[in-house]
Amino acid sequence: MGRFDGKVALVTGAARGQGASHAASFAREGADVILVDHVTNIDTVPYDLANKADLDDAVAAVESQGRRALGVAADVRSQTALDAVVAQGLEQFGHIDVLVTNAGIWSMAPLWELTDEQWQDMIDVNLTGVFRTIKAVAPHMIERLSGSIVVTSSANGLEPAPNYAHYVASKFGVIGLAQNAALELGPYNVRVNVVAPGVVDTKLNDWQGGYDMIAGHPGGTPEDRVEGVRHWPVLRGRSLLTPQSISNAVLWLASDDAADISGITVPVDGGHCVLPGFNHNPVK
Repeated sequence: MGRFDGKVALVTGAARGQGASHAASFAREGADVILVDHVTNIDTVPYDLANKADLDDAVAAVESQGRRALGVAADVRSQTALDAVVAQGLEQFGHIDVLVTNAGIWSMAPLWELTDEQWQDMIDVNLTGVFRTIKAVAPHMIERLSGSIVVTSSANGLEPAPNYAHYVASKFGVIGLAQNAALELGPYNVRVNVVAPGVVDTKLNDWQGGYDMIAGHPGGTPEDRVEGVRHWPVLRGRSLLTPQSISNAVLWLASDDAADISGITVPVDGGHCVLPGFNHNPVK
């Protein structure tokens, strides 16, 4: 028997990367899955976001496990869209037991060069999108006196990094939001926890800007990406983490194995958080 037999999980940002891994992992453990993704590019995001074909592939991966899947193209910046997703999911499956707020974007610029649009898109997707998604699902979980919510933050929800002010603000913010949601939803037996991934092998950093950032100079290569990330974990032999590594933590937090755990943040970063810091740009 799977840990989620008879359960229904809703995953945002589910078309590829960590979200697709979470969806397929829930299915392997017996859950039916509602997969949500924007499937449209955003002007301030410098890499291609997932598309409809990606979402279809993620749905097929769930169905290949013998589970039911509902794939919905929806923007987490829209409360109307998210409310409609929840209504559609309840109509098809009858209940929603788990929510994973995974949708997120990333871009880079010095704080003083960030445009209003870059700042607002980042906050709207990464922070307000989490609020809106929880808001859409919470009334149903409150009514049932049952539910588990897992929020995706980042190692950059625990520490800053150069040129990420908007991203860091959003990821610090979701930890506070999740803790407050845990406080308010706890009396209804709804748990809320956070996973904070390190550097994961996904499309978010698999593009030229990601190569350059990790290499520390223009003209970075995919090999620089792999070798550069070796400086992030403390554990031997680690570089880019697999999406499945993050999924393992998400499933544990969402499962009955963590039935008495709420309000915590679990870093999945190869031990990065215990490394002593260093100055990226020392000034003499």
